[in-house]
Amino acid sequence: MRVPGGRLRAVFVASFAAVILVTSVGPAVVVAHDPPGIDRFLRALGSVESGGDYYALNSTTGAYGKYQIMPSNWPAWALKYLGDAYAPQTPTNQEIVAHGKAHDLYHWLESWRRVAYWWLTGSSQTSGWSTYATSYVNRIMSLYATYAETSVGSTRYGEGNAAIAYSGTWVDAGHRSYAGGNARQSKQSGASATFAFTGSRVVWYGPKGPTRGKAKIYLNGVYRKTVDLYAASYSPRNAIFSIGWTSSTKGGLRIVVGGTAGRPVVAIDEFVVSD
Repeated sequence: MRVPGGRLRAVFVASFAAVILVTSVGPAVVVAHDPPGIDRFLRALGSVESGGDYYALNSTTGAYGKYQIMPSNWPAWALKYLGDAYAPQTPTNQEIVAHGKAHDLYHWLESWRRVAYWWLTGSSQTSGWSTYATSYVNRIMSLYATYAETSVGSTRYGEGNAAIAYSGTWVDAGHRSYAGGNARQSKQSGASATFAFTGSRVVWYGPKGPTRGKAKIYLNGVYRKTVDLYAASYSPRNAIFSIGWTSSTKGGLRIVVGGTAGRPVVAIDEFVVSD
């Protein structure tokens, strides 16, 4: 949940400062280059804020969209980055506005951690963060680090992609830190998911936690290894298994649920394939 008071104070201060700058030193200098990792940061931010849902609405604060922008902020941000204070919050407009705001915040605050904190609170302070705010920032930065493995030239295949064939009983599970907000999981021993791909590297992403069990991995029908997804605390997104080649190849990656006693769950969040 956003902190409306903090956001409003930040908007007022920023607007007031902008007036002073324009009247005293003339037009502001525009920094053209994007800060490093901005696309990864926005992906992580959108995942934590809404699970990537462009139509998410916080009924308490009115925050809307993938990045949960406060209604009091949208007109000013839309005017600055779209040239129209009344521009609708379409998915495309949300991306343009969030990108522009994150760009400016990074060049002011100089770190993505501080940008994430500002997005929640509207504050630029560097210490005295609440437990909730610290957890929020840590979740974003954890996803940011994970997404570093998804480079340019990679393709993501979500749990519902037609390239994945399921057998046995699988059910959908939602979490806002999953890619796209959903994963597919099974606790049935022998249930399997087979992913057909073409590329030079493939990575399976999924959650770990105290209820998660073992899975056997086969590549092109040949057993490779057994992975254990147990962790003392829940972690929604992890690179569970990866394998690569020197050149692009066609293959089939099969994951078989082990049915581990007391903790049988195995989940597919997504596969990422490098060209």
